[in-house]
Amino acid sequence: MGELTHLDEHGAARMVDVGAKEVTQRRAVARAVVRMAPATAAAVAAGDAPKGDVLGVARIAGIQAAKRTGELIPLCHPLALDHVDVDSVIDQPAGTVTLTATASVTARTGVEMEAMTAAAVAALTVYDMVKGLDRAVSIEHVALLEKSGGRSGHWTRG
Repeated sequence: MGELTHLDEHGAARMVDVGAKEVTQRRAVARAVVRMAPATAAAVAAGDAPKGDVLGVARIAGIQAAKRTGELIPLCHPLALDHVDVDSVIDQPAGTVTLTATASVTARTGVEMEAMTAAAVAALTVYDMVKGLDRAVSIEHVALLEKSGGRSGHWTRG
């Protein structure tokens, strides 16, 4: 575990100065899982949800969220992203929708928060679009799966 970098000498929160860091290609992958009844997952897969194309809307919401991460998370640097995408996999019998967000940038700081924000907002969008069918729907977790670039190199969740 490294030291906390977002605190100044007095313990106050601050934005980290990345001006001296090297510009490198950076990439991050995050995942969110939404659990619902198998019948609800089947409706999502068939495109029969009352609010329409759940996965398409969730993908666009995730991409938009990644682009706005610097506005949403107080100490994140605003980034000119090179790429963002959100993929989804439905497991109907298990009643899950797994959303995987990938973000990349050529910059002085990483894109972990952008990937995680994309996955989280995509999951919230799925929740919003199916809650009328299934009040027990839940977002199980949001996690960083992988990151690369920068000083710390490549990292993968074990």
